[in-house]
Amino acid sequence: MRAGDESGQALILVVGAMAGLLIGASGLGMLARALGAHADHQRAADLAALAGARALVDAFPRAVEPHDSSRHLGASAYLQLARSVAQRTASRNGASRVSVRFSSGSLPDRVTVTVSDPIRVPGGGVVAGPVTAEAQLAAFALPIGDGEYPGPYAYRQGKPMRPDTALAFDRMAAEARRSGHMLTVVSGYRSNAEQAQLFAAHPDPKWVAPPGQSLHRLGTELDLGPPSAYGWLGANAKRFGFVQRYSWEAWHFGLIANPGSASVGFAPPGGGASSTVPSFVPAAYREPLRRAASRWSVGAALLAAQLQQESGFDPHSVSSAGAQGIAQFMPGTARSYGLSDPFDAPSAINAQAHLMHDLLRRFASVPLALAAYNAGPARVAACWCVPPIAETQAYVARIVAVARGAGVAAGSGEPPVRLVR
Repeated sequence: MRAGDESGQALILVVGAMAGLLIGASGLGMLARALGAHADHQRAADLAALAGARALVDAFPRAVEPHDSSRHLGASAYLQLARSVAQRTASRNGASRVSVRFSSGSLPDRVTVTVSDPIRVPGGGVVAGPVTAEAQLAAFALPIGDGEYPGPYAYRQGKPMRPDTALAFDRMAAEARRSGHMLTVVSGYRSNAEQAQLFAAHPDPKWVAPPGQSLHRLGTELDLGPPSAYGWLGANAKRFGFVQRYSWEAWHFGLIANPGSASVGFAPPGGGASSTVPSFVPAAYREPLRRAASRWSVGAALLAAQLQQESGFDPHSVSSAGAQGIAQFMPGTARSYGLSDPFDAPSAINAQAHLMHDLLRRFASVPLALAAYNAGPARVAACWCVPPIAETQAYVARIVAVARGAGVAAGSGEPPVRLVR
């Protein structure tokens, strides 16, 4: 081989290597640009989802204004407002193909934004697909409040307590018996007046809370015995929704399984606050709601908040799952409650009250009854809790909050919206 041939081949190798480096650098550059574009799209989706969720938070008070109020925002307008805010935010951040979805119900708790803008490279290839972000509204406040539990009461061994506390105690006591322990209830619900007498006799706040501060006024607290069962209680109470409140009181256990159920939702005899139809109920449904609440002894405020969440008082509503009418009955449930036409609003409201009456009697707790209405009684009975289903948990929290007029959690220390995906 001649020297000239060798130098020519070397030149070809050098040129080829340089070309390879250039091609590699170009590929890396395209990859970097694609990754940058993908990050830009994700940021646009994140910001849009947060903006849409924040719009729901800000507009929530208007969504539950009376329907004849000039400030009232109907269900479709409420969602459209949030959708528009999310789409504008995505557009301002460089996205053009944007879709916005909401969780179910007329008062959704999640906003999902998908940005589908293609990321193209020279030659027409697409190097990345859609990106998605989901934002969630903070949990609605379920304050227990400073007041005493107003009833109704259940009694165990002569001691009053909240009905759901009694049912949880029954399950725990049955298990304790199987383990050789006979639980006794030393104390249950105590009014502020009773607590004042107790504190006057023993004015030591470590052992006796001052009146107005004792958790016993909530109907969730039990002082249990005998001392021989303290070890078993400490090891097993959590399985039944109870926690030992104070390390120095081995006998004091409180029910935490059903936060927010300050009342089981039955209307008090002779009416009262819970039997008053809230102002946000449309005029056409106020009288049917009042009649149903009275007939089935279920608080009108609870039924109204449930209808607001279920359909926004739309008697023609049909969900993607097939639930129908103002109270969103599935066909089978409607038949079992004698509801031949779920789109007949007065009849549907009566059936809703009947069903809630039955669920409240069975589960003795507003959160559990609402969860059973949404997810089915079997799921609630399986754990005796609000099932860990995002839709059901949001459904329960929102209805309890609307029924109490609590609105979005304020002053709770958590942000009003957050990214969850």
